[in-house]
Amino acid sequence: MLTTSPYVSASLESTSFFSSMTLSIRAFLPQLLFFFLLSIPALFAQGIRGTVTNREKEPLAFASVFIRNLEDGVPTNENGRYEYRLKPGYYDVLVQFLGYKSQLLTVEVTDQWIDLDVVLEEQVISLQTVEVQAGAEDPALTIMRKAIAKAKYHRLQLQEYSMTVYLKGTGQLTDAPFFLRKKLEEEGMKLNEAYTSESVSRITFSLPDKVEEKVISIRTNGDNQGTSPAPYIQTSFYQDQINGIVSPLSRYAFQYYQFKYEGSFFDQGVMVSKIRVTPRSRGEQVFEGFIYIIEDLWAIFSLDLKTSLLGFQITAKQQYAPVADNVWMPLTHTYTFGGKIFGFAGEFNYLASTREYQIKLNPDLALVPEIIDEKVQEIPEGALKVNKAQSALEQLATEEPKTRKEYRKLINQYEKELLKEEAEEKKDPVVSERTYSVDTLARKRDLAYWDSIRPVPLTIKEVEGYRRDDSLATVEAAKVSEVDSIAKKARSKYKPLDFLNGSSYSFGKGVSMGFRQNWTKFSFNTVEGWKVGLGMYYRKYSEVKLPDSVNRIRKSFNIDPELRYGFSSRRFYGKVNFRWSHTQPTSGQTWGLEGGRFIYQFNSSEPINEQVNAFYSLLVRRNYMKLYEQDFARIYWAHRVNYGFTYRANFLWAERRELVNTSDYSFYNKPEREYTSNRPENVEAAPFDFGTHQVARFSASAEWRPGLTYTIRNGRKSPNYERSPVLTFSYQKAIPQLAGGGNAADFDQMELGVQHDFSFGVSGKLDFNVTAGTFLNNNRVYFADFKHFGGNRTIFSNFGPASNYRLMDYYRYSTASSYVAGIAHYQFRKFLFTQLPMLRFSGLRENIFVNYLKTENSPHYTEIGYSLDNLFRIFRVEVGVGFENGDFLRAGPLFGIATFINVSFED
Repeated sequence: MLTTSPYVSASLESTSFFSSMTLSIRAFLPQLLFFFLLSIPALFAQGIRGTVTNREKEPLAFASVFIRNLEDGVPTNENGRYEYRLKPGYYDVLVQFLGYKSQLLTVEVTDQWIDLDVVLEEQVISLQTVEVQAGAEDPALTIMRKAIAKAKYHRLQLQEYSMTVYLKGTGQLTDAPFFLRKKLEEEGMKLNEAYTSESVSRITFSLPDKVEEKVISIRTNGDNQGTSPAPYIQTSFYQDQINGIVSPLSRYAFQYYQFKYEGSFFDQGVMVSKIRVTPRSRGEQVFEGFIYIIEDLWAIFSLDLKTSLLGFQITAKQQYAPVADNVWMPLTHTYTFGGKIFGFAGEFNYLASTREYQIKLNPDLALVPEIIDEKVQEIPEGALKVNKAQSALEQLATEEPKTRKEYRKLINQYEKELLKEEAEEKKDPVVSERTYSVDTLARKRDLAYWDSIRPVPLTIKEVEGYRRDDSLATVEAAKVSEVDSIAKKARSKYKPLDFLNGSSYSFGKGVSMGFRQNWTKFSFNTVEGWKVGLGMYYRKYSEVKLPDSVNRIRKSFNIDPELRYGFSSRRFYGKVNFRWSHTQPTSGQTWGLEGGRFIYQFNSSEPINEQVNAFYSLLVRRNYMKLYEQDFARIYWAHRVNYGFTYRANFLWAERRELVNTSDYSFYNKPEREYTSNRPENVEAAPFDFGTHQVARFSASAEWRPGLTYTIRNGRKSPNYERSPVLTFSYQKAIPQLAGGGNAADFDQMELGVQHDFSFGVSGKLDFNVTAGTFLNNNRVYFADFKHFGGNRTIFSNFGPASNYRLMDYYRYSTASSYVAGIAHYQFRKFLFTQLPMLRFSGLRENIFVNYLKTENSPHYTEIGYSLDNLFRIFRVEVGVGFENGDFLRAGPLFGIATFINVSFED
């Protein structure tokens, strides 16, 4: 969502309009959410209404009709129509539209509607206002430098404000795959028919970044108004980025844009400069179009910009209006969105209008100094130099002229002091606080209410769409009621195949039992042959609401048994895990006991998936998964002190045994290829490292996220993990005296790690994962306790950009010595193929990766590679090359999921 105010950051659960749109595209929904914001006019029986057109009688959609006496207004609809209810009296009506001269009309409202049609003339842009000389610097450059210097000032200008926001989204599906059209019609969605949603909210903002939103009314088609409006908070063109898209007023805008002066005009008592915004390289994550800047105030007057997102075209238009002296706030916003994905095509229009502003100026910024552009203007002797020893607030309490560079430093220092003061009050680095609520009557407003409150008349197509969807909603509600009734009766009844697909049976009072998803436990490996598995669970759950009425203390007790059987090995395995957990708002503890006889991969991180291994074994006779069995008992404990620090400890006793292949089955039967032994090849392991042995091992680890910040929403605190690196420390000690056998493990291991990602504006993003460790004592280390690394010998790339190696053998470099490992992945906005704007507009990304591993006994292993990301918007294709001591080892292609998609296989 783009800004409904220029002062707040984050949106839609701390994302923006563009972020919410991205999620909708990525979910491939032909229906998108149609939510934005506008206002509630006073309910009177008279006022003004009419049509706004140009001289050719063409309607001007979403023009602004602003009542200066009330500092309030409404937009026109798609047909240029508007209505505004007013008490009897005289009013000054200001009509605005981008690219046209504003008109100020005085009208008397009596006890009847006044028809007020307005014809706007195109704005005459004068190049004489600012002298443009051949060879001289374009005037747009100094205008934009000053506007950029003042951007943060405009975000912090108001101490507090509130506004009413009306939002209407109308869209239509214009195309769909032919084989799905009938199904869509059965679901009530037809091509080229309008689908509309509306909402009215009241928003209150206060510094540094606290927003309270109350939804007054919602009208959402298709489901009997049952859909809650998406919680939204605004983002702003005064910020550096809007969901990763560089704003023309960003502090590094000149790296991404060229600015050209297009002339100036006089409107509403201010001089306005029209600036053309042109990306230095077109594509995603940059805007193109026009921004209008108010002279001397260096604030936004209006803007008309466009960008692209995953190949979809988005345009944004905003019209600002003065709500106090030197305070210009967004009044009318229009957004259009269109494109095609997987055969679905759509066009969507969003209208947002803000009104009924109540503002409180920030007293710290009451004085506005003259801004000097030191590149083209002479610096006066009295110009301020920022003094870091003095508070920013004291230095702002002067009207002395300031260079744009020094003023920007001063405003940055002031914001840091403001956030620090807020953090000290809350005892946590909270970067934003959101409160969202919905009025109890919001979903119950009838048509008469909406007809009286709606500031923008509906079009005929929108009215027809509402009638259609209201009738469909009635039928759908009856279906849902019937399904719910059946489901309630069958809640605890077993159904065929539940044991494969997963299911849950509730017994009341927080007690439930069920099956895990077990079809994934059916596979093949050379140790067990064909194997089956069965996972179940028992859970008792309770929660207690805390006095703040928002947060809860949650307690649960879980029993998780799992069974598996190999038909070739004729071996049965089973284990059970008893787990208790106690979770508080920001902390929690988990402890438990697990034991049994089971089969495991040597690398406990399970670098190869069961089904992938079965696929390779059966089709190409490659058995990459290597297994051992153990009888074991384990006790564990984990304590999350807060979101920034967690530590864990566990103690394991086990007797381990080597396993051998029992099956040679495969669909691939060429004699030149045989299965490899279940004993992995390794550069330093000896045969006795795989023998039967006992281990009594104590493990401890800690995870720390320094500099972690938080967001509060409805009283619940959530961490912003993406802003903080992850530092890890682990220590393991095998204690032979407790193992109870003649072949007991005896070692000490320590490891440090750091994982993080850095975003370099929109230029690129670096993900890296580095670990280093050593065995302080390796008197007796069996292979299961070696340090293993995340290898890969399949054509399937790992999901995370910096999680595993691409081409490395799974166990060749496993070690019981010292080691250092590093994985780095860099994503470019523009590199090779993405030099072409057409590919950048499609959302394509290019990446390179460089991975390295060295152990005390292994050669230097390096792999480098290149990938095309977001291919067809969801895929990734990689090509990598591996080297040992600089000599070529292997190369190959890999296929994966686009890096922006998060995939989790956790239950």
